[in-house]
Amino acid sequence: MFCKKRVFPLLLAFFGLYAGLAPAALFAQRQRGLTITLASSLPRNSPWGKTLDRIAYEWGQATNGEVSLRIIHQYPGSEGEYLMKLRQDKIQAAILTSVAFTSVAPEIMALSIPFLIRNNAELDTVLSQVRQELNARIEQEGYISLAWVKAGWIKVFSRSPVYTPADLRKLKLGTSPDEEELMDAFRTMGFQMVRVTYSDIAQRLNSGMIDAVYMNPVAVSSFRLHTIVRNMCTINLAPFMGGILMSRNAWNRIPQAYRARLMEITMQAGREFESSFQASEEAAVTQMTREGLRLCEVTPAQEQLWYQEIYQHIPDLVDRNVFHRGMYNRIQGILRNYRGEN
Repeated sequence: MFCKKRVFPLLLAFFGLYAGLAPAALFAQRQRGLTITLASSLPRNSPWGKTLDRIAYEWGQATNGEVSLRIIHQYPGSEGEYLMKLRQDKIQAAILTSVAFTSVAPEIMALSIPFLIRNNAELDTVLSQVRQELNARIEQEGYISLAWVKAGWIKVFSRSPVYTPADLRKLKLGTSPDEEELMDAFRTMGFQMVRVTYSDIAQRLNSGMIDAVYMNPVAVSSFRLHTIVRNMCTINLAPFMGGILMSRNAWNRIPQAYRARLMEITMQAGREFESSFQASEEAAVTQMTREGLRLCEVTPAQEQLWYQEIYQHIPDLVDRNVFHRGMYNRIQGILRNYRGEN
């Protein structure tokens, strides 16, 4: 289960790049300047909370106190409410997942088409060619993307081993009510989809209401779900993305002389997080296998079965506007060229 609205804050908790908090005195000295408020769902004492405080400190240093980044940790509300408050200027920036980014620019959902982008090398290649285009679309809607973060890969975890699409079709697959596009995609491919809220996953698994979920390994490990769904299919289902979104009006209030440096500070944090998170994901899988998780290693032939599934059904999904036609065609062209399929 992707459950990005709920899982991404958990994944960000592994964003342990920096230590220490911005000195309170720093903010007291900067009341005379511009204050940018950023909403985060995580506690201040989490690794990600500390990282945000560190970024805030560096913003203040880079602008000689003219721009203060005020972090509100454990900010209440959903991602949709975050976006509403961004539009109302009640906050000026927020930590969001690709679900929220997609509501701003629908093209972004094409990055999460199941089994389309297969590994980190392909994801890097695609992002290098579409990031600027996606950032431009986000800006057209009144926002600025301060950082894109690759937060790992979604895998299928199940009670019984899953190697092929036929194996998964036998199981009831739990999915979040917030994931309508992905639910449509899997239903189109013939899978049994069951709506389950994130807080109810363990209970529904234990009761037999669902037999499998698709989630990031770090989240599965943290919530100990691998003690129930003891099989992980090794194929990458889709990349998991998130980042920091800021209102364009607020960005434009920052003096032009500082913008490039502030963007650099934030993007560097995102790049370092990606390296850190890959290690966290590998460590999570290693720990789960020690505790009894079985890795269902798919063969090249079985991989092709998964890839053929989406190729058969994408035209219908695109025709029904589940995924953006133009961005899908763009990504598909990039991947064909990268794979030498042209």
